Amino acid sequence: MPHVKRFALSLLAFSITTALFAADAPAIDPHRLSADVKTLSSDAFEGRGPDTPGETKTIAFMVSQFKAAGLQPGGDLKNGKRAWTQAVPLLRTEIVGTPSLSVNVGGQAQALTQGEQIALRAPMDGSKSVSLADAPLVFVGYGVKAPERHWDDFKGVDLHGKIAVVLINDPDYETGVGDFGGKAMTYYGRWTYKYEEAARQGAAGVLIVHETGPASYGWATVKNSNINAMFDIVRDKPAEAHPQIEAWIQRDLAVDLFKRAGLDFEALKKQAQTREFQPVTLKGEGFSASFKVDSKVITSHNIVGRIEGSKRPDETVIYSAHWDHLGVGAPDAKGDRIYNGAVDNATGSASLIELARAFAKAPRPERSVVFLNVTAEEKGLLGSEYYAANPLYPLSKTVGVINMDALDPHGPARNFTISGSAKLDLLDDLIATAKQWNMVYAPDPKPEAGHFFRSDHFSFAKRGVPAISFGSGDDWVDGGIAAGKAAEEEYVTNHYHQPSDEWQASWPFTGMARDLQVLYSLGSGLANSDAWPDWSKDSEFRAARDASAAERK
Repeated sequence: MPHVKRFALSLLAFSITTALFAADAPAIDPHRLSADVKTLSSDAFEGRGPDTPGETKTIAFMVSQFKAAGLQPGGDLKNGKRAWTQAVPLLRTEIVGTPSLSVNVGGQAQALTQGEQIALRAPMDGSKSVSLADAPLVFVGYGVKAPERHWDDFKGVDLHGKIAVVLINDPDYETGVGDFGGKAMTYYGRWTYKYEEAARQGAAGVLIVHETGPASYGWATVKNSNINAMFDIVRDKPAEAHPQIEAWIQRDLAVDLFKRAGLDFEALKKQAQTREFQPVTLKGEGFSASFKVDSKVITSHNIVGRIEGSKRPDETVIYSAHWDHLGVGAPDAKGDRIYNGAVDNATGSASLIELARAFAKAPRPERSVVFLNVTAEEKGLLGSEYYAANPLYPLSKTVGVINMDALDPHGPARNFTISGSAKLDLLDDLIATAKQWNMVYAPDPKPEAGHFFRSDHFSFAKRGVPAISFGSGDDWVDGGIAAGKAAEEEYVTNHYHQPSDEWQASWPFTGMARDLQVLYSLGSGLANSDAWPDWSKDSEFRAARDASAAERK
């Protein structure tokens, strides 16, 4: 089989090329990384919210750094020339004032406070106002309809005019065994899917029951991520993707509502973990909401720098990271309202700058290299979704995507990971490259958190482009696994999506600097070979990639 031989030879060439680049990897300056993260996460950038002065400042800073590094603009074509940005039209919605929210139980109304018992998102179904009175509540288990797994939590129930109450994560999260990946989350476990499926089922709304374990984050993260302005790509028929009500509720509230309807929450959760589960109406209970919605179409931007390939400029390697964070929002206990996003994701944006500097100083690669700093990741991967749907450079000839999201600014680790457990040649290449630094691959330590579906590489992966999101290791050279895990837990609990995600003078950034040497070598190896990494034969993304195989001959 000649094509198999060619592929094997390409991989051999890649391995040889990567080893050469690893031996020659440029020095990455941890002090510059620290300075860039400090700037991007300073209060002056106002939390880098899309469509805010923080976006304007972020674009200006990133473009100035890309220019200084020696990149060329790689964004939209304007009068035959590339701009530094790609315009991303987005629907922006916001609840006007304080919403009136309540549940009615047995004729008695119980008011719900936004951000306390409930975290209600601004509607993205096109509504200008919402007025619901005593909409019936129906528990539909995990809210999953998966024909290929012979699974249907809805069983034909009519949800029109009703509110679906659903559990977060997959049906087999708690048992660890079943048809949904055991502890590893499938897309059916993501909150985005819960809303999308409920819209397809005709529900007026969805209340997702928050539990810290299955969600992989606490209520503070839910609140801070959902009660501010919401964004979505511009859709012809938004109600087909979004029910009118999209919200999370605290577990204690759900347990109480079930109990007052004569139901046992834990018993019904166990039933929901089986195919035999049947939807259950919370008798005598209803949900009411009244508020106005401010919505408009705004234009945010992806920031794009590029080095044109010397031999095959139409073939592209992409480094990506999102520049946005949550902007200015609800104050924390100290009154701080700026969500600085130092780790998430000023680290990724700073990494793009440092990688750009390294590539611009090196001999021009044979393939083009794009540095893609995307918007609105925090609103549902919208910037990367827009790029992948409207690529500036063909996806069929995009060699691979190396994404960087929330890297660790501490010291070096002996290992690394990626988001999720995808099987693809790009991971094999990364593992081989990292060995040059005596680093070993550790599978995603929390596959139940669904990280694969929570970073910008997913927008490319679902279209078949080989894509990974690099994750910092937890086996620290100084302190081992105990220190690494403790630091990660402390960050997730106390800083993730909170105003306290701020730059720290104590961060050495030496681990990031070493990790970027690895990622530089991986990308250089790809950009200076003719290899085309692919997905494993049993990957759900393989077919999409194979469909464009003829364009890569």
